[in-house]
Amino acid sequence: MRDDEKQSIFKDIRVIVFILAILGSIIFIHPGYSSEEGFTTNLNYGLDLEGGSWLQLKLQGAVAQLDAESGLLVKEIVNINLAQDVEIASVDETDDDIAVTFTSEQILTNNQMDQLGLGQTTISRSNNVTTVILHSSKETLISTYIGDSLKAEVLPTLISDGVEYEIRTAITEEELEELMAKVGGSIVTDLNGNAIYKEGVTTETRDMTKDILSDKLNSLGLKDIPVKTVGDDYILIDFAGIDLATAKNIAEKPGKFEIRIITQGNESEHVLYGDEIESVSIVGYQEDGGQWYVPFTLTDEGALALQRVAIETGATQDPMSHNLVMYLDENEVYSAPLSYSAAERLATTPIYSWQASTGPDDDSKAQAEELQIHLRAGALPVNVELMGSGHVDATLGQQFKTQAVIAGLLALLAVAFVIFSKYHKPAILIPMVGTSISEVIMILGFAAAIGWQLDLASIAGIIAAIGTGIDHLVIITDEVLYEGKLPPRKVYLSRITKAFGIIFAASATTIIAMSPLVVMGFGALKGFAITTIVGVLIGILIARPVYGKVIHEVLAAEAAEE
Repeated sequence: MRDDEKQSIFKDIRVIVFILAILGSIIFIHPGYSSEEGFTTNLNYGLDLEGGSWLQLKLQGAVAQLDAESGLLVKEIVNINLAQDVEIASVDETDDDIAVTFTSEQILTNNQMDQLGLGQTTISRSNNVTTVILHSSKETLISTYIGDSLKAEVLPTLISDGVEYEIRTAITEEELEELMAKVGGSIVTDLNGNAIYKEGVTTETRDMTKDILSDKLNSLGLKDIPVKTVGDDYILIDFAGIDLATAKNIAEKPGKFEIRIITQGNESEHVLYGDEIESVSIVGYQEDGGQWYVPFTLTDEGALALQRVAIETGATQDPMSHNLVMYLDENEVYSAPLSYSAAERLATTPIYSWQASTGPDDDSKAQAEELQIHLRAGALPVNVELMGSGHVDATLGQQFKTQAVIAGLLALLAVAFVIFSKYHKPAILIPMVGTSISEVIMILGFAAAIGWQLDLASIAGIIAAIGTGIDHLVIITDEVLYEGKLPPRKVYLSRITKAFGIIFAASATTIIAMSPLVVMGFGALKGFAITTIVGVLIGILIARPVYGKVIHEVLAAEAAEE
């Protein structure tokens, strides 16, 4: 090959991108060797290649439609929280409001009723009798009653045929029926007379639990730990390189959440820790203010602590100069000043219910959803039950890794043999095998760059990508070789265009076929699909165009020598 031809190859933008991609991949992989550890890289290996532990967790909860008598609900809620037996005077129910009037011989205050979180109340006292008029809703009363009785979160959701209650703790259908019977209620039945009850949690709660676990585990500085969901009730976690006892401890350990108030400059004062946050509700949107927000409530101690520090630091007088800052594991996750109305109210009374606003746009919604996870301080929204666990020995993982490398090399050698048998030309074999090897390097570089864990399924995906790539290279070579020799330039351009048309169509088919496994699959299936898709994209966007250029130059050089 002439010097000017060689130079022209390295000036081609496709070749430049190819070389940069190879160099970048090597940098991300960062291969090295040490006498202590042997051959080292930045690649993350999954459980089956490195050894470690795995946990299978079941989410505890129930979803049901419920009904009960409003008066008895109020009576039980007050009795549970205030230890007072009240008398229901009247219940006035409309579509939008339930007004319950009840009396008590004890003194009831607005502060006590506000802590119950039932709605607006009007309190009067006459002749040693306290009369309370409460305006609330059936959804609020039922969810509060169930939540207070079980010491768990209960989320009501309006659906097409009623209201669905998600109970975030373990409770059987029989236990729920017994609990509702105390307030003159029951589980609602469908048209066939079957109770509308399902053990488990909603998809939203499952995904939130997964996000909290993933956020907590990866914030601890561990290797990328995949947290996978199976159905609505199960979560699988692989702890590569971590023993079983440590894995259980990590999964059960909550994060450290703290709220502080800025005093002056960068200085701040502690207010409360995450255990003073009583509950965190779902993300909402204020129509009037145009703000996404996360509602949460504080315990008595937390509300009093926040009021005291706000007064001491001057936040009630000048809220804009004293931001409320939230930290998770000492990392700032939220910072904003008190609203003027909240600051004014804090000056005289503690506030139990709060809203952390993030803004009006889609990014603000994402921030609110992330903050909702942080506010839980790493504590899961539902209890989890360990259904299974196991350990993969490190030596077995090393054996799998060695076998995977051997399988890849054997596949490459077999491909090289078939290619040489077909063309009998080392000048074609070397660029073709070199292209396949470069694709493997780029796939591994991509995995190292994003922290993707390689497992046996991923290795299988890489081998599948090699096979697909060789098919494409054969198509290019056959189209370029016109009657066994390089055709005229016009014919060459026509045939290479045809070859790439076939390649792009085949690649699109592969990507479309693998996409459902990425969206709906989990574990090995998802890893295989992602690796295959990445390999195909690297091939058609980077490697194949360069091979087409190189093989043309190689065949042109052979023709010139002849």
